[in-house]
Amino acid sequence: MTVATQSVHDPRLFRQALGQFPTGVCVVTASVAGERLGMTMSSFNSLSLDPPLVLFSIDRRAAGLPLWEQATRCTINVLAENQKDISNRFAKSQSNKWEGMRLRPGHAEAPALAGTAAVFECAVWAKHDRKPLVFCMGRYASLQPTESPAPLWPLDIHY
Repeated sequence: MTVATQSVHDPRLFRQALGQFPTGVCVVTASVAGERLGMTMSSFNSLSLDPPLVLFSIDRRAAGLPLWEQATRCTINVLAENQKDISNRFAKSQSNKWEGMRLRPGHAEAPALAGTAAVFECAVWAKHDRKPLVFCMGRYASLQPTESPAPLWPLDIHY
């Protein structure tokens, strides 16, 4: 089914079209002030080989965003094919994600999940909250804030 000609203003159709592109799934974990954080991510990418950098993006509406912004280290757990249940567990907001999970300590001071396909233990390189470059009527412009700005998404966090 082709939806590229459909209106991108329909979030359901947009999500459906994006769903045609396969992506890996990982669970990113961190620990901030003694609280464990964990979130399923499909917005994980390699960014640079030299220096070695990866990135993931967190929706501005995420309940844990204030804690994620404080994280200085994280573990990226690349899920194996048989770990759909873990993906579903960590995709839920504010649930008891950690109950019964097999963990191993890692160098990043963030929980590492047992049995994953790969693990990246990371330190923060940079966090970015960016405004877009705008081109209108033949020249560059900047956006002016309105009374109620839309949430910026995604928030690029490079680890």
